[in-house]
Amino acid sequence: MSMLGRFRGLPLLAAALALGALVVGCGSSSSSSSSEADFTGTVYPGINQANTRQAEGEINETNVNSLKEAWSVPIEGQGIYGSYAWAPVVADGVVYSEDLESNVQALDLESGEVLWTQKFESPSHGPNGLAVAEGRVYGTTSSEAFALDQKTGKELWTTPLEGPVDIAPSVDKGTVYAATVPENTSSEYEAGTVGTLYALDAKTGKKRWEFDTVPKNLWGDPGVNSGGGLWYPPSFDSKGDLYAGTGNPAPLPGTANKPWGSSRPGNNLYADSMVKLDPKTGKVIWHYQQTPHNIYDWDFQDSPVMTKIGGREVAVGAGKSGVVVAIDAKTGKPLWKTKVGVHNGHDNDPLYAMRGEYSKIKPGEVFPGELGGVIAPMSTDGKRVYVPVVNHSMTVRNGSEISEESTATGEVVGLNLKTGKQEWARELEQPAYGATLVVNDLVFATTADGVVHALKAETGGEVWQAALPAGTNAGVMVSGDMLLAPAGLPVAEGQTSTLVAYKLGG
Repeated sequence: MSMLGRFRGLPLLAAALALGALVVGCGSSSSSSSSEADFTGTVYPGINQANTRQAEGEINETNVNSLKEAWSVPIEGQGIYGSYAWAPVVADGVVYSEDLESNVQALDLESGEVLWTQKFESPSHGPNGLAVAEGRVYGTTSSEAFALDQKTGKELWTTPLEGPVDIAPSVDKGTVYAATVPENTSSEYEAGTVGTLYALDAKTGKKRWEFDTVPKNLWGDPGVNSGGGLWYPPSFDSKGDLYAGTGNPAPLPGTANKPWGSSRPGNNLYADSMVKLDPKTGKVIWHYQQTPHNIYDWDFQDSPVMTKIGGREVAVGAGKSGVVVAIDAKTGKPLWKTKVGVHNGHDNDPLYAMRGEYSKIKPGEVFPGELGGVIAPMSTDGKRVYVPVVNHSMTVRNGSEISEESTATGEVVGLNLKTGKQEWARELEQPAYGATLVVNDLVFATTADGVVHALKAETGGEVWQAALPAGTNAGVMVSGDMLLAPAGLPVAEGQTSTLVAYKLGG
């Protein structure tokens, strides 16, 4: 049965199978965001609190071909599905990296020398990752949030959270945000489990408030249902309000006795939604639900991208439904919606199921599948949104059974930020499970076979690529003249999990 836990896990397994078949035959990376908010001093895998993934650096179309490997270090931790699932962060010339066993390292950006290591040995599905702010490194294990001293790696505090944790934290104005999901390393979406967002004091780890992403009564049947949670970090607008994308309800698509999600009648808020919260209280300001009564594992899980359209602040969201939506940050109303990747006429099936119109749901192949749509976060330069897409289908047999179908492929799509219109699409032979990153006139994307692609931001034309020593489902990071690429998915004999650094001129 398709579950949100497979959001990261199954892509890795699918990539491994696909690759196996192929083998057989100075400074801080923080930058000013497009929303013009002042986020100096805090760094994320999303670059900043706006999660634009727009990096500052010297790499551009004219010099990208001079990138040469400068150093590499092994990724030693082994999680449930590989060794690495997110991008490292860079602050003050130091790379901070977390593997899928929740172990953290600080490395010198220029040399790759390991400066300190803090081991947790707490296997996680991922995507996990780190944030750096005010002299601390924040992260999560499979059950806790933590803070480390930025210079020494000494543990400053840990706070247990009530449920499994997979997320990289967000930090803003003295508060750390981390969330649980209804899944752990041994089970998926156990009945009665609820994904919860927590706000913690950044200095002490003390809980300030919590927000249940779905109700604890689970739409009337906690003996069967579960759902919600966050997989990627929340984002913040210029005023400090918080935006988060949420995961799916369960069971999916339903049970034999309660097919098509009938054990959880209604739209199942706040699953598969973007929610805007008051950062002081955790109260909902507005919500936008992309997939009411989800039956196909179509999470709306990506970090909202905060930017501006014509002076209006907007939050751009996406997820496994394969729909990108620009939402007015003040009102919560969508400004445009654009489908990306392959769709084959099943987008309204969840609405049919919610209304009991089951005869309108046709069994057979469905795009996007449980591994499809927009799995990893997007990026923007204020002109376009750069979307990593996975084209994968599933077979819907009946109201309680779904199975995987097609081999996954990928593409990167450039959408006009103002209108949502697709300007270009670059097809990829392998799925794009890693987040995109934009720097100057280039967009970087990765594919599951361990290839880093550099594309022209204006046209999508490929200008450079590099083969990593293993497969990957993580995005890259750029800082100055350096590019960091994690390869955490060995899928063939001789491959090893490695963090690789490339430098202009070598």
